[in-house]
Amino acid sequence: MSSLLRIAAVGAMSVMLGNAALAETTVKVAYDADPVSLDPHEQLSGGTLQLSHMAFDPLVRWTQDLQFEPRLATSWEQIDDTTVRFHLRDGVKFHSGNPLTTADVEWTFDRLKSSPDFKGIFEPFTDLEVVDSLTFDLKTSAAYPLVLHTATYLFPMDSKFYTGTTADGKDKAELVKHGDSFASRNLSGTGPFIVTEREQGVRMVFERFDGYWDTASKGNVDKIILTPIKEDPTRVAALLSGDVDFIAPVPPTDLKRVDEAEGTTLVTMPGTRIITVQLNQDRVEAFKDARVRLAIDYAVNNAGIVDRIMRGFGTVAGQASPAGYLGHDAALAPRFDLEKAKALMAEAGYADGFTVTMMSPNNRYVNDDKIAQAVASMLSKINIKVDLQTMPKAQYWPKFDERAADMLLIGWHSDTEDSANFHQFLTACPDAETGNGQYNSGNYCNPEADALMVASNTETDPAKRAEMLQKMEGILYNEAAFIPLHWQNLAWGARTGVHAEGIVNAMNFPYFGDLVVD
Repeated sequence: MSSLLRIAAVGAMSVMLGNAALAETTVKVAYDADPVSLDPHEQLSGGTLQLSHMAFDPLVRWTQDLQFEPRLATSWEQIDDTTVRFHLRDGVKFHSGNPLTTADVEWTFDRLKSSPDFKGIFEPFTDLEVVDSLTFDLKTSAAYPLVLHTATYLFPMDSKFYTGTTADGKDKAELVKHGDSFASRNLSGTGPFIVTEREQGVRMVFERFDGYWDTASKGNVDKIILTPIKEDPTRVAALLSGDVDFIAPVPPTDLKRVDEAEGTTLVTMPGTRIITVQLNQDRVEAFKDARVRLAIDYAVNNAGIVDRIMRGFGTVAGQASPAGYLGHDAALAPRFDLEKAKALMAEAGYADGFTVTMMSPNNRYVNDDKIAQAVASMLSKINIKVDLQTMPKAQYWPKFDERAADMLLIGWHSDTEDSANFHQFLTACPDAETGNGQYNSGNYCNPEADALMVASNTETDPAKRAEMLQKMEGILYNEAAFIPLHWQNLAWGARTGVHAEGIVNAMNFPYFGDLVVD
């Protein structure tokens, strides 16, 4: 329907229905990219989790002050050291109309345990035992301090909807990474919005689910139109002109502009997502030498990147764990010493340098392509020539999984808001069976660091956990397991009257179901 015809139709309906037809509230959202799939288990990424909070619901979710809030689970209690019992909300329906029961939670748990991306998070869990239709027990192999943290990643799927075969004989439950599957194209969740239109890379339309269980929510948005706009200036211009109502991210270069513009609001928040570069030891012999890795770390001017490229909108990093996490060690300061870097290269026998390839996304992290270009330029100072290629994230992630370059840029926000998660996915010895090291494209491996991570996951004393996790961070720092750059801050822009401040959080998963628009 054209815009003109749509307006005419709404006008005609308003005559017949009074104000009811005018009550529909549509919000136009522009992100730098859209979700790569509708399957919530295909990729462990921010885009997937943003989608999950719109179309599904977790058992538990984080509040803005990082407390736990009941969602599909109304309550829980510790039964013994290795068992937590959860009680499901009664009367919840999926978009298909099927009722939510513990059978759906069990089905989802089993699928998560088989997902290459998510199995690592759920590795400590041995079983989900159904007690009755609304009660189940989550069991761990040992005492585990992060049960509720992990429950924020359990978004029950509609087991009946995803069971059976497609017209061409494929299993509807099939999980295909970067492929075409039923779950990647079809969705039935319990969340506030139904996906009614989707054209990858162009447009997604979400419409309010009439049967949504959370009637207490003050959210009054009926429809969301998501348009991916990769270019920062274009995305900001769309907000300032009124073409869209909500954007993310706001680039550092435009923070002041959005903040001071009439009719727009800027919302910012410190972030805990670490931006890193990984060095593939399986592809480059020199990267197996810790002196070369340290030389690269010393050659990269983290503070300069934050100052000039991020315009100060970031925190310079020397380790994965940000301040406030148990593993953070203030003594692990960011490195930058060009002469030290040159000396280490010479000591390792690489004074004349070498040539490597590097890949980076250009629409996943704030200024990701510019950051990659800066790193490549800095490494030329120690005679490392970098052949850099940047690309949209939809093309980047398959290349990342292939480990298709010698150096790869990746950001990571801890899934459990805990230090161990950084190591588990980014630097643990790669293990396809457990899912550890799933995003460790550097193929770094240190059994001592892994042992500390494993031990910390069964230690319930915070002081003892902190000691283990800080020792682990120290090992990674001393060996330059990866190149830490900075923790990325968060910024959203919204039209005045779109109360974004009430739905955003440090995880960068806006709760659009609760969005209030004047």
